Amino acid sequence: MKGKRILLGITGGIAAYKIAFLIRLLKKKEAEVRCIMTPASCDFISPLTIATLSENPVSIDFWNQKDGTWTNHVDLGMWPDVFLIAPCTANTLAKMIHGQSDNLLTATFLSAKSPVIIAPAMDLDMYVHPSTTRNLAQIQQDGVHVIPAEHGELASGLVGQGRLAEPETIVAYLDRFFSIQSQLTGKKILITAGPTYEKIDPVRFIGNHSSGKMGFNLAKSFLNRGAEVVLIAGPTKEELRHPRLKVVAVESALEMLQAVQAHWTEADWGVFAAAVADYRPADQAQQKIKKLSDEMQLTLIKNPDILAWAGQNKKDSQLLIGFALETNDAVKFGFEKLQRKNLDFIVVNTLEDAGAGFGGDTNRIKILDKSNKITSFELKPKLQVAEDIVDYLKENS
Repeated sequence: MKGKRILLGITGGIAAYKIAFLIRLLKKKEAEVRCIMTPASCDFISPLTIATLSENPVSIDFWNQKDGTWTNHVDLGMWPDVFLIAPCTANTLAKMIHGQSDNLLTATFLSAKSPVIIAPAMDLDMYVHPSTTRNLAQIQQDGVHVIPAEHGELASGLVGQGRLAEPETIVAYLDRFFSIQSQLTGKKILITAGPTYEKIDPVRFIGNHSSGKMGFNLAKSFLNRGAEVVLIAGPTKEELRHPRLKVVAVESALEMLQAVQAHWTEADWGVFAAAVADYRPADQAQQKIKKLSDEMQLTLIKNPDILAWAGQNKKDSQLLIGFALETNDAVKFGFEKLQRKNLDFIVVNTLEDAGAGFGGDTNRIKILDKSNKITSFELKPKLQVAEDIVDYLKENS
């Protein structure tokens, strides 16, 4: 962390008292620290304390009432290697989500060019409230990193989750963040995600329950490590924005194949997490099919095998990773698919495991390789599953 520029945003929660210890730890790591305080945070910890420990003036307002000088939030947003907001109250989190900029801290957030990390802190009922849960999910979808609140005694006298992560935990997170941020710099990753929809007529289609969450979380994990990512996504509600990310939206298997063919030769690694429909209607009606009889016959034809095409056209320098969701014998079918499609690794899961499969926020996986090695992982949130997969690929590539 030596020489890293950390902009520390402090908001108005009782946990602000811990920030003095956090700044001391960051300075011991030889980081350069500048601080923005919201007016409300000054009720919990003195700006003089923060300025003394950080060895830099503290920014609080848009302008200095003594001499009338303007505090340039754009310059503040361009200065750091990382913008850390700790503690981040429910109020500030909500403002960040909705783009409100009624104080210097939130205006700087909207101008930030660096990665942003928040460490939430609030009472347990506030932390688990549906609005806060939604806001935390959205802020992560927007590309902000979250250091989860911890379980413990709270200012209200209650005991539960909502306590600001300890300063040592935050510093450890930053250490790891900086160490992994450049792990895959220069790597070009091609990812497929989500389902494909195969039209029957203008209003009906054949598809599956894939949400795209796994593929989007993989993209997020690769981006966090410095890689460039092309994400080819079928119909999904997931969103992701990043300077090194190109999203190619497709609908059908044929469209996904065309997009893969256009980008595969430039990729170093291909991670094919999409749930591509195996078949499509032989004929697509140009008008909505009317319900005129008790039965309807639909002729299906096989879609092209996108993963197999990538395997057939894989260079020696490329890595190809497939996915397989099974209802039984996942390892057996996984190894067969690994060999048949010329994969380097395959990630398998099964609907036999509770919490795994389409649509949910968790997954439980096994990674198989060409030497018949099986690496198993516990049930985890999909973002952590993505981190496990990227860690595995980095260690075994």
